[in-house]
Amino acid sequence: MTIPRILVVDDDQDVRQMVTQFLRQNGAMALPAGTEADVRKHLDGGRVDLILLDVMLGDENGLEICARLRSEQDVPIIMVSALSADHQRMEGYEVGADDYIAKPFNPDLLLARVKAVLSRARRSSSLVHRRNTKTFEFHGWVYNAKRGEVLSPAGIQVTLSRRELALLQTLVANPHIPLTRDEIAAALDVTGDTGQTADATGRAIDVLVGRLRSKIEKNPKDPQILRTERGVGYVFSADVTVQDQ
Repeated sequence: MTIPRILVVDDDQDVRQMVTQFLRQNGAMALPAGTEADVRKHLDGGRVDLILLDVMLGDENGLEICARLRSEQDVPIIMVSALSADHQRMEGYEVGADDYIAKPFNPDLLLARVKAVLSRARRSSSLVHRRNTKTFEFHGWVYNAKRGEVLSPAGIQVTLSRRELALLQTLVANPHIPLTRDEIAAALDVTGDTGQTADATGRAIDVLVGRLRSKIEKNPKDPQILRTERGVGYVFSADVTVQDQ
């Protein structure tokens, strides 16, 4: 697995050095930065897999930096701050942060959060990459992604909405892989910029899954293709044959 390149952005040199050294000791390539200009030099100079971004950067505002970066690219960002009130955390999420951790923090907790965000980012990227193949066959069904056509085992074309097609394509490209609702939402970009809560996103995915089941399952109340994975989310349990036509 590729060694993660993590940008540690803090105007306190001691904190920056401590976090950088800790991450290096735990297998990351940690790069120090003290200003937005430093951040952009690193981003222009090579791959960055994650940014640890302090909220208070002397004369600069980490939230504003996060918002600018998020408008330009999708590198994962964890905000780090001594401000830990709920509304302050929400400000971080609202400008596009992937996570928010309060100072002072346990280094092991920081490492766990870093690993979790990196894992989600890699998985989301993988989901998008793996769903770009043209034609999928499963249980006698044929889905032609290029034309957006779905044929039943009887050869009858079944009409799916744009979002149902996107869900089907994500699932057939990742058979037998349990996917969380958040992973599915990220792959579909269901929430976009609407500001829906995690609960609302989860309900939207559940409704969408129910609609897809009603069209591809013999008995939607006892699904055999698109199953619920208890404690996780959903899994496409059918074997899938892929063609690049």
